[in-house]
Amino acid sequence: MANTEDPQAETGVASGEGGAGAAAGTELEERPLEELPAAELAALVREARAKAEENWNQFLRLKAEMENFRRRSERELENAHKYGVEKFAGELLGVRDSLELGLAAAQEPSADVAKLREGGELTLKLLGQVFERFGIEEIDPAGQRFDPAFHEAMAMQERADVEPNTVLNVVQKGYRINGRLLRPAMVIVSKGPAAGGGPGEPGGPGAG
Repeated sequence: MANTEDPQAETGVASGEGGAGAAAGTELEERPLEELPAAELAALVREARAKAEENWNQFLRLKAEMENFRRRSERELENAHKYGVEKFAGELLGVRDSLELGLAAAQEPSADVAKLREGGELTLKLLGQVFERFGIEEIDPAGQRFDPAFHEAMAMQERADVEPNTVLNVVQKGYRINGRLLRPAMVIVSKGPAAGGGPGEPGGPGAG
């Protein structure tokens, strides 16, 4: 007799069995912890403890690295404050040596004024070279327009032969380092014959 069993029925049965197995696996995974076997619970606890210990060790290492970084930064900052001018001071030692030699020569009974002057000029040149290496610029604004950002007016003089608000004399030179003001130039500034300062003039409206 021919086999009349439906192949699709067999396939359906097999498929149903597979689906039931998957469902059983899902049901197993979703079971509450209290329903898991003791051995499985113990394995989960050991895994959780290992992960927690790993995270804790990573935290301790990171904390130690941050602490070392903080201490190193503080030490570097302290050294920068202490020795930030070390190179500049070293350059100035040569200027001091030159001044001391000039002073010793001036105290000799047979001191030559011309040579002393020449030595003083060389010392001043040496100091200028040191300033240049460290970005220190001289502010000598004679004949320039008064600038309250870099000049400080000591007095004003009425002058008809120059424009008002012009620097007539520099009482004391100013200096800046890398564009930043160290000391303003002390100057005497011109003003017109009219009473009071004009806009932007020292003592007038808009003066700094």
